[in-house]
Amino acid sequence: MKFKDFGKKTVAALAVAAAAALPVTAQAEADFAGKTIEIIIPFSETGGSAKWANFFAPLLSEAMPGEPTVVVKFMPGAGSTKGANWFQEQSHEDGTLLFGSSGSTQFPYLLDDPRVKYEYKDWIQVMATGTGGVAYLNAEDGAKYDGTANQLKDVDFIYGSQGATRLDLVPLLAWEMLGMNVEPVFGIKGRGDGRLMFERGEATIDYQTSSSYLKGSAALVEEGKAVPMMSWGALDDSGNIVRDPTFPDMPTFKEVCEATDGCETSGDAWEAWKAFFIAGFPAQKIMHLPGDTPDDVVAAYVAAFDAIAARDDFAEISGKTLGKYPMHTGEMAQGAMTAAVSVPDEAKAFVVNWLEEAYGVSLK
Repeated sequence: MKFKDFGKKTVAALAVAAAAALPVTAQAEADFAGKTIEIIIPFSETGGSAKWANFFAPLLSEAMPGEPTVVVKFMPGAGSTKGANWFQEQSHEDGTLLFGSSGSTQFPYLLDDPRVKYEYKDWIQVMATGTGGVAYLNAEDGAKYDGTANQLKDVDFIYGSQGATRLDLVPLLAWEMLGMNVEPVFGIKGRGDGRLMFERGEATIDYQTSSSYLKGSAALVEEGKAVPMMSWGALDDSGNIVRDPTFPDMPTFKEVCEATDGCETSGDAWEAWKAFFIAGFPAQKIMHLPGDTPDDVVAAYVAAFDAIAARDDFAEISGKTLGKYPMHTGEMAQGAMTAAVSVPDEAKAFVVNWLEEAYGVSLK
């Protein structure tokens, strides 16, 4: 796939193509009565992944055969690679272990981070959901914001970051393309910790995935403590960046870039940003089972997530909590995982060079 053509193939299209080659799973026969399912989240309990997992846990409990107890456990560390490496070593026992990954787990894998010891091809994906993201400013700097970054280029911003090789590379690269001076403070365990830094005044700019923005940051906007700057946007069926359906009144990064002096929505920087946005957001959060899980257990999970998606109230409750994004199950989830790690080599090379030049992060 050519670097310039990557955005023309949406996650949905790639997912369909990948799913076509996957085997059909067996019908659900497993019974989970009396069991406890653990969903392992490799982040802190304050971030978007926590909200995502806590949203699905009670729904999964109701939908799984035997109505087992479903609990969420957190294993933060090394920007999620600690938990992912741990899951890589697990094998099927009784079907009660799920792992919830995020874009921040996908990016180190894509960039050949030496800390990565996990392989997505060894896991079985049973559900995937998309998300969006919103960048926002503190009230003082937000007063200067006019839909462009022109009045923000002389401001020195502080940003609480999990790390430059995590999902944070999407906002960090976007702000740099806009000509903004954003100094990241690396080492936080989750985006929720970044929001807490912002609330305490230790950070002056922040970004959250849609679920965390809806749950916490939107209240800061209502209180006049934060000013939304832009969303990352969403993809239409042709692979074009359009407004996020959860935030239709908010400009996208593409719109702000087009309106800002010196920012271009063409060229290598733009193509790299778009490629990693596609890799990190349209199929951002994914539920995995160990690779040796029997077909009947896999089928039970797929059927349960299908049942959740078919609920009459699902669109309403998920929209309020997670945002208005598609949910894929079974073969489509596995295809979405393939799409999420299908970034062109040129985009990877650009980002690797940028990380070294901007932050001294060497992955070579």
